[in-house]
This record gives sequence, structure tokens and C-alpha cells, in this order.
Amino acid sequence: MNDQNLTPQTDAKEQMATSPLRCFTGAVISGGMGFAVYSLMIAIATNFATKPIHSINPLVVKISSAVRTLVVGVVALGSVIFAIVAIGLLALGVQLLIQQLTKEKSSEN
Repeated sequence: MNDQNLTPQTDAKEQMATSPLRCFTGAVISGGMGFAVYSLMIAIATNFATKPIHSINPLVVKISSAVRTLVVGVVALGSVIFAIVAIGLLALGVQLLIQQLTKEKSSEN
């Protein structure tokens, strides 16, 4: 048997330069998605709150409560991740903008 790599080799893609505009655009997209996921989380939590669990079996109540908490928690985690990414991209955009402005000032002197 031959253990050679059977996947064809592709050319290395040219890496795009990071710019403040790309960072701010990504931050807006990520922030929008974070807000959408947050709105979904609120809708899910409201839906769960308005429909109580109808059972006298304590095991059913505990399991369904745990599942509801897990669902809301996972959606909240997604919302927080999108928010952190948006904040990071915003900070990176500001940093790149400051670097470009200081580079232009130092090159003028």
C-alpha cells in the first residue's frame, strides 16, 4: 500500500491585507448576528416561561427544566460569542486605523 497524500495540492491562497474597513464591516455583521441570536434567546426564554411543564412526575419536571436551561444557555453562549467577536473586530479596526494615521504622520516628517 502506498501512503502518499491522495488529495491534490492546491496553490496557497494569497492572504488578504487587513484593513479598518474590513474590520468594521465584520464587526457590524457579527454584532447584527449577535443581536439576532440574543433576540432568539429572549423569544425562546419567553416561550418556555409562558408554557409551564404539566407533569406530576418529579423526574420529568427535573429533566425538562434541565433541557430548557441547556437550550437557553447554548443560545446565550452563541450570542455572547458573536458579541465578543464584534468587540474584538471593532478594537482591531481602531488599532489599525491608529497605526495608519501614525504611519502617515511619521512618513510626512
